[in-house]
Amino acid sequence: MYQFNQEEMAHHQSAKKRIRQDEKKRTQNRYYKKSTRTAIKKLREMTDKKEAESFLPKVLSMVDRLAKRNTWHGNKASNLKGKLMRFVNGL
Repeated sequence: MYQFNQEEMAHHQSAKKRIRQDEKKRTQNRYYKKSTRTAIKKLREMTDKKEAESFLPKVLSMVDRLAKRNTWHGNKASNLKGKLMRFVNGL
């Protein structure tokens, strides 16, 4: 079957450039979101409090970065950070 290509449809150079930029940003966003989700999962699986406390700032930093770039909504990031901190404190 024929693979549809967005760039074939675009008629202006600026539209083609925008499509290229969007694709690049999409792949970067997917990478950062997936690596953050993996880090959160890894943190939630931890049972050692000392290890979790040392890993928590790295995860919070990743979440903050996603919120700053508007990849995740600020409220989602805030809720996640609160839940993760509660989890680590409860260990």
